Amino acid sequence: MKKLPLVEEARAIMTEGMEWSVWRWLMEKKRVRIAADKATESLDELDKQTKETWPDSLRKAYREAELLGALDGNPKVKKAYEKAREDAQDIDPKIKVEATKVREADDIAYDARMTAEETFAEAERLLSPKLCRQGAQQAIEAYDLREKAIRRSEAARRAASE
Repeated sequence: MKKLPLVEEARAIMTEGMEWSVWRWLMEKKRVRIAADKATESLDELDKQTKETWPDSLRKAYREAELLGALDGNPKVKKAYEKAREDAQDIDPKIKVEATKVREADDIAYDARMTAEETFAEAERLLSPKLCRQGAQQAIEAYDLREKAIRRSEAARRAASE
């Protein structure tokens, strides 16, 4: 996977921000938000491009894994899952395992991003430099986890194509 300039820029800002006071965070908030949003968009686009290269078998297996994780008693989700399971019934179990690993990595990366977002919101509410620093560290970790998920997606594509 290639390094994404917008992600590297956001990482640099977050790393620099770990030394800032709360007032500096307040002054730089807009720049940090713009950089973080651009990094997230860049990662989203790379993830989308990677998944567009997947073979149909991997897409079907991922959809099944995705809906399995979303089952919550909702009849529409249950029906969609049953259809996805039917569509994926003849897929090699190894591909299904790879798809499940990708979905799990995606979920972990998403949760990490949301944790960072929540920490930044709380830091702003409390005017806490400690929480700002914690949020910056969490954002960097979220970028790492998202890149890891994309690498997992690329590996799944290779495994499914063999």
